Amino acid sequence: MMKLSLSHTSDSLRSLRGFILTLSSVFLLCLAFLFSCVSQAQQLSQYNAAKVQRALQLQQQEKMTEAINVLAVLTPSNDYDKAYIQRMLGVFYWQSGNSNSAVSYLSKAVNSKQLADEQTWVTQRMLADLLLTEQRFADALPHYYQLTKTVPEKQNIGDLWFRISQTHYQLAQWEKVLSALNKHERVAKYKKESEKSQSLVLKLGAQLQLKQWKSAIPTLNSLLELEPNKATWWQQLSSIQLRLNQPKEALNTLVLAQRQGIELSQSELKLLAQLYAQRGIPEKAAYVLSQLDEAQSDIDLLTMQASYWQAAKEWDKAIVMWSKAATVDTRYYWQVAQLQIQEGRHQQGLKTLDKVKDYKKIEDIALAKVRAYYKLNQIDSALLHAKRANDFTPSNEAKGWIKYLSQLRKTASNSV
Repeated sequence: MMKLSLSHTSDSLRSLRGFILTLSSVFLLCLAFLFSCVSQAQQLSQYNAAKVQRALQLQQQEKMTEAINVLAVLTPSNDYDKAYIQRMLGVFYWQSGNSNSAVSYLSKAVNSKQLADEQTWVTQRMLADLLLTEQRFADALPHYYQLTKTVPEKQNIGDLWFRISQTHYQLAQWEKVLSALNKHERVAKYKKESEKSQSLVLKLGAQLQLKQWKSAIPTLNSLLELEPNKATWWQQLSSIQLRLNQPKEALNTLVLAQRQGIELSQSELKLLAQLYAQRGIPEKAAYVLSQLDEAQSDIDLLTMQASYWQAAKEWDKAIVMWSKAATVDTRYYWQVAQLQIQEGRHQQGLKTLDKVKDYKKIEDIALAKVRAYYKLNQIDSALLHAKRANDFTPSNEAKGWIKYLSQLRKTASNSV
């Protein structure tokens, strides 16, 4: 069995490490806050409400620095006003690209506990998402877990558990990734296949890190249902099946991948050929090897193809491949000659035998010539090579030929 390589698995896991919350989702949440500010402004003191309205106008005109300045100089004495303005400053600072200040003000707003329940929840959600975006994973987690305890009716708890699984993934806390994903899957309502795919990718990454090979197989099958044209999933599935000593399943996976139009790598084609051979289908093994880039020049690939064609009893194809191998390494003329003689091409076989220069095969070469000359009814030549074989290494086979051919020659002479 070819040594299992999971290099493509490692590549996929490295790409997963960059799989975190996109800024666009935070941005949409921020806008929702800004629009909600208009209706909530009447709860503020009259003075601060006017300043908030002015800051909103400037924000809508994309004058973020001016909007921030309007709010930053305020010193509200009312705790609710203070928390409300801190929240707005957090949104504005984020929009202006100052993440540190955004986190600082949103944290103050959340910790004040002065905002209405849903306002506090949404503010904390924004803070958690912003921390995740800033890759402050350990800081984001407590906020996400707090959010799961009380979820407003219109909010999506399934999305929360997904964010938690993402965060644990970034912290390499694999068991917690799977735990969060299990909770996510129980309540998730996927609007797009891509959303389900993202969840499965995280699950697969954690399973592979935990070496949960058997569990990874159904995950990969689910990914293949969603993304049948993604080569990585086919590659990972076949690799895991090999790791679990499931060569038949690995063969089926690679075959299905090809039928799906997936282009297999050179190493995967070699593996496919090997699996075909192990399943007793040498002709397919040889055909697969013929698709490799160096199939007609690499000596190992040439001899493997020749062996597979020979095992499939495709003698002509085996002779062709052994002949190509012999042009690279002359020792393979021996295999060519044997097949030529076997197939009745005795004259060709004799010429090929003259090209075999292996000293250790002198006896074998002589005996092969005996058989060829005998089939050509050249008894004298056959007897000559039988005696040479016996002189080099006395054997029962050589002596048997000498006795038999001598009798034939005697009989032929008497008949004359």
